[in-house]
Parts: sequence; C-alpha cells; structure tokens
Amino acid sequence: MSTGWIEGKSGNKSENNVHRSLLSPPPLVLKVGRYFPTLILIGLAVNLILPQLASVEASAHVIKTMIPWAVLLAALGQVVSYLGAGFLMNSIVARVKQTIPILKGSIITLAASSIGMLAGGPFGNAAATYRWARKYGISAEGAGLAGTLPTIFNNTILTVLAISGILHLLIAHSLSSVQFFAFILILTLLGLGFAAVHWGLKNRTAFTLIVVRIAAYFARLLHKSYTPAPTQASVSRIFAALETLSNGGWERPLLGAVIFTSFDMLTLYFFFIAAGFPVGFEILVVGYGLPILLGKIAFLLPGGIGVVESSMAALYTGLGVPGSITVVVVLSYRVFSFWIPTIIGFPIAFYLQRT
Repeated sequence: MSTGWIEGKSGNKSENNVHRSLLSPPPLVLKVGRYFPTLILIGLAVNLILPQLASVEASAHVIKTMIPWAVLLAALGQVVSYLGAGFLMNSIVARVKQTIPILKGSIITLAASSIGMLAGGPFGNAAATYRWARKYGISAEGAGLAGTLPTIFNNTILTVLAISGILHLLIAHSLSSVQFFAFILILTLLGLGFAAVHWGLKNRTAFTLIVVRIAAYFARLLHKSYTPAPTQASVSRIFAALETLSNGGWERPLLGAVIFTSFDMLTLYFFFIAAGFPVGFEILVVGYGLPILLGKIAFLLPGGIGVVESSMAALYTGLGVPGSITVVVVLSYRVFSFWIPTIIGFPIAFYLQRT
C-alpha cells in the first residue's frame, strides 16, 4: 500500500514538474540592430567569394539560361514548406485541445525564425514562438510545446538525412580521406549528442550544470555578460517537451516536419532543374542534409551563413556537378530558403511584437 502511494506521488510530482517547465515563459529580447549589420556583411562575403570557385562567365551563362517555370516551382516549394511548419504547430497545439490556424502558425514560424537568426538561435526562436502563440490565445503549456517541439522534430529529420548521405558516400566510395575523417567526426559528435540527451534525462541537474558552464564559456569568449537562468529554463523546457513526446501522439507533428523539410529540399531540386542539371534523389539528399545540419550546429554564425553554402557546394562538386552550376544553384537556393524568408520575417516580427 505505502509503496504504491509513494510511486503515485512521485509520478504526480514528475508530471507537475513537466507542466511547470512548459508554463514558464522564456525571455524574449529583440536586439536586431546589434546583429543585423554583421549578418549582412557575412552574407555579402559569402555571396561575393563563393562564385570565385567557378568561372564567373560560366555562372552568368547558367543564370541567363535558367528555366523560369522551375524557378517558380522552387518558390512554390518554399511556400508549401512554411505551410508545413504551420501544420506542425497546429498539430502540436492540438495536443492540449486547442487550435491555431495553419496560416497563422506559418506566419509565427517565419517571424520567429528571423528573430532566432540574430538573437539566441533556437532559444530565441522558441521564446518568440512562445510569446506570439500566447498572444493568439494559446495556453502557456501549448505555447511551450509549440516553441520547443518543432526544433526537435526538424533536427531529427535532418540528422536522419545527414547520416543517410554519409552512408551513401561510404558505400559508393566517393569520399576522400579528409572527408572520411571529417564525416566520422560528425557521426561521432551526433552519437555523443544523443547519448548526452539520454543521460541528461536521467541526470537533469548535472546535465543542466554542464550546459550552463558551456554557455558561460562562450559568453566569456564573446565578451558578453551571462545569466544562467534563461539557459536553465530552456533546458528544462526541452526535457519537458521530450517527456511529452514519450506519451505518444507524435505522428501528425512528425508529418508536419516531413512536409517542411521535404519541400525545402524540393526548392533546391527545382533549382537544379532550372539550371539544366537535374540530379538523382541520392545526390540531392547527400548534398542537402549534412550542410543544413552543420549550419544549425554552427550556432555562432547566424543561419549557418558560410557553413551551409561552402559545405553544400563542396559536396555537390565532389559528386560530379559542374562548379558553375553548383554555385548558381546553391546561392539561388539560399536566397529563396534563407534570405527572402528572413527579410520578410523581420517586419512580421515587429508587427506581432507591437500588436
């Protein structure tokens, strides 16, 4: 009798901790002016330097001969991708018996992504999503899940694509010795990351302390002041979201994440068609998943600028795509998937913040 009572009490305590973690509002600080010039300068550097990898004349010819209807399909693919993100948010909020229109979820995702590029990466994104979902009338628990789970779902899919691409290169013997050791290192880091999260679920206090120390180290490295409370709250929210997933009901959110990633990848594919060099599915996946994942890992660079473009160009060139076509396709894809959504997202973010 007493043992059952203790277990029941422990279970209720765990559920209450999860609930409190999702109710605690994350901080949202919009300091766009501080980071925006750096973002623009890095972007200009990438877009000016990368074309030098191929003949400027050849790249200009590719641009002039691009197929218009394929470019339009690339734009449509990006629109559907963000609608998938809206469906993902809609599915997550439905878990707490509430609803948010898919279009509204897409707008919030677009604006929050722009804020996350400049302020706190995934943490800034989660904070913005939480606040704007709350303004729409979503409960604190639903807004907490909406700010946390999309990143988990999307990054999981990117990890699967990245690992699939690496394995394909290994099987096809298309790796140089440098790439081989680099990819082994990446796989090792991914494995350690998943192992760390698994260990952290069982040792939350110790895991949170380690994360706080790492965050404090980077703050000192960047000569910035640091307060551990936001980091502690973010870690707590992630664990709470993971516990929510363990209760099931993740099929519809996963579908939303698949739509978001698939149509973003289709945007890249349509640019290959527009450039007159359609690639196979294997090549498309190999050159897509790993660079995008690396861009997310390189959180010190807003949006992974430079990391995504250079690694994607290197992979596709190594897989036999001509350099002039690779440069045009990669830069065009980044304009449609990163620059245009980011630029559109900022005025939307300020509007959502003021209304």
